[in-house]
Amino acid sequence: MTSKPKMDVLLAQPRGFCAGVVRAIEIVERALEVYGPPVYVLHEIVHNQHVVEDLKSRGAVFVERLSEVPAGAPTIFSAHGVATAMVDEAAARQLDILDATCPLVTKVHYQAQRYSMEQYAVIIIGHPGHPEVEGTRGRIPGPVYVVSDVNDVAALDVGQDQRLAYVTQTTLSVDDTKDVIVALRQRFPHIQGPDLSGICYATQNRQNAVRKLAGQVDILLVVGARNSSNSNRLREVGEQPGTRAYLVQDATELDEAWFSGSQLRVGVTAGASTPEILVRGVLKKLEAFGVVQVTEMPAEPETTTFRLPAALLKKARSSPQ
Repeated sequence: MTSKPKMDVLLAQPRGFCAGVVRAIEIVERALEVYGPPVYVLHEIVHNQHVVEDLKSRGAVFVERLSEVPAGAPTIFSAHGVATAMVDEAAARQLDILDATCPLVTKVHYQAQRYSMEQYAVIIIGHPGHPEVEGTRGRIPGPVYVVSDVNDVAALDVGQDQRLAYVTQTTLSVDDTKDVIVALRQRFPHIQGPDLSGICYATQNRQNAVRKLAGQVDILLVVGARNSSNSNRLREVGEQPGTRAYLVQDATELDEAWFSGSQLRVGVTAGASTPEILVRGVLKKLEAFGVVQVTEMPAEPETTTFRLPAALLKKARSSPQ
């Protein structure tokens, strides 16, 4: 009979929900309380199927098009933000809109719109097709381009006299964007852009924690959805020093064969849209595989919070208790 490996687990800190995700989920939960079900949500509120299914069970209805929403119904825009055309369509159909767009994403929208009004063509540094990038693109009235790496910068076809500015997808870290920004500045010396305070603090903090973790463990587990940009990036960051890293959506995706060996150190982290209950499920499964000790990394707690929409708070105050 083969004995189980002895494993020590090191938990990343911070991990899991960021302030924007907490706010978005709370908006749906409070809306269900105030309006009663059904409440409609445009796209996944955040990129995590566990969260989506939980809210569905309470009466949230997730749609991909506003045409699926009955006229006048309470409707929530996801944390990733939406295009201006979507806002206009919602107003035309007299939908009762609650905007769960992360305030950091809204800040990028304002930056991009300001550049566009000043006659700059706007370059978005981000992943084409990602809901946040498409929402930001749809907020810009003038010329807009999307680049994700230095090769995209080299291939940009812009007019010689075109004034250029850039903004960044919030769920990229400073490290994710620095090479692209350097390439943009080298090719377009007069390009304008915001300082790096627009980068999501949560993305950077979680990547920094994984960098510390990856050098201390044999295996890294990232708990997160496969369509979560920041979760995928955490896995990539973990792999950079040569650590084996796996992205798992929950404990059912753990493979005991990954943990062969006499003594292992396993790192565990979670993407910004991953609830802690999924992390706890992974830890419980690891216990069955031979975990001896679980230690949490020391770190300063994140204290950022975002207010709920004023319209929701007003509705809650006027609703009978």
